Amino acid sequence: MTGNGNGSQPVLVVVQLSGGNDFMNTVIPYTNSTYYDSRPTVAIPHEKVLPFTDTLAFHPNMGPFKELYDQGMVAIVQGIGYPDSNRSHFRGMDIWHTCEPHVVATVGWVAKALNTLDPEGSNPLTGINFGVGLPRAMAMPGVPVTSVSNLDNYGLMTGIGAAEQRDRALDIFKRMYAPAIGSGPVMEYLSQTGNDVLAGADMIAVAPQQYESTIEYAATPIAQALRDVARVHTAGLGTRIFYTAHGGYDVHANENPAQPTLLGDLSAAISDFFADLREHDADDNVAMLVFTEFGRRVRDNGSGTDHGSGGGAFILGKNVNGGLYAEYPSLAQDQLANGEDLPHTIDFRGIYGTMLEQWLHIDPQPIVGGVYEQIGPFK
Repeated sequence: MTGNGNGSQPVLVVVQLSGGNDFMNTVIPYTNSTYYDSRPTVAIPHEKVLPFTDTLAFHPNMGPFKELYDQGMVAIVQGIGYPDSNRSHFRGMDIWHTCEPHVVATVGWVAKALNTLDPEGSNPLTGINFGVGLPRAMAMPGVPVTSVSNLDNYGLMTGIGAAEQRDRALDIFKRMYAPAIGSGPVMEYLSQTGNDVLAGADMIAVAPQQYESTIEYAATPIAQALRDVARVHTAGLGTRIFYTAHGGYDVHANENPAQPTLLGDLSAAISDFFADLREHDADDNVAMLVFTEFGRRVRDNGSGTDHGSGGGAFILGKNVNGGLYAEYPSLAQDQLANGEDLPHTIDFRGIYGTMLEQWLHIDPQPIVGGVYEQIGPFK
């Protein structure tokens, strides 16, 4: 079966790990001597990892995530990337946001999906970003997106207060993207959609008021963001795509303890999120995609790891067929991209296509810009 089982419309939650998560220290090839030889500083000791196959293990801080995997709820997409990977954070993330590796584009893949799901733009809550600013993935003239940095404040603010939050978000958006694509397209976009960002404020105000839960989320930013997703989803406001980001994964230095802390926060937050949905009988139509803009290099640099190419992604949910998808990239020297990176074994646009076609039931081709190999992660 693809989609969801309760007759309600499928919902996608996108979690962006900003900075380039180190996939090799997330899903660890713990029986591969090259892993340990290449990473004398940052390798996770064999005796500490959380094995889930004879050759692969989760990071020791990912206990709650492994429990979800053991329940069959986690599909691991190994070796995700694209040809000639760009190691720049800004450009790399931009490529993932627009599906355009060769030109700087102004329209995001999520926004295109929202335009297909709600072509009239009738519900300003069809797409919601939890965070400051607006990810380019959600940017498209005429497509309303609600961007919320604090759900509790957002619904309770006066009109002026909400307008200030909106204006601050739009100013950040403008400063981020004008250098790359020119102020003209940015200002045109803002003039068309500026007030759309506010349009859902009154509607979304009901979510915190209606919500009750026994789940005690941590005070971390990612846990609070996913709690906000749960609060809005369970309020039944018609949101089809939620988006949020978890930052800090650029671990050139001090990878341990930086990445372990992040992975622990992420794992706990995702576990609590799905427990919360389950408690509300609201998990049947939700799938989550967790991605990052690139992996890290195979060899460490004595303190952390530098920007690489192939990485990993995760698809989670009650209707997911858990397990391994695509191939774990080879660590053999003659197989490495640029002589030092994990190669990619599946194109990220095929994974977007998987989520769009098999979960949201919309045509991925005009959104991702072509036909790419998909996987089959849904029941």
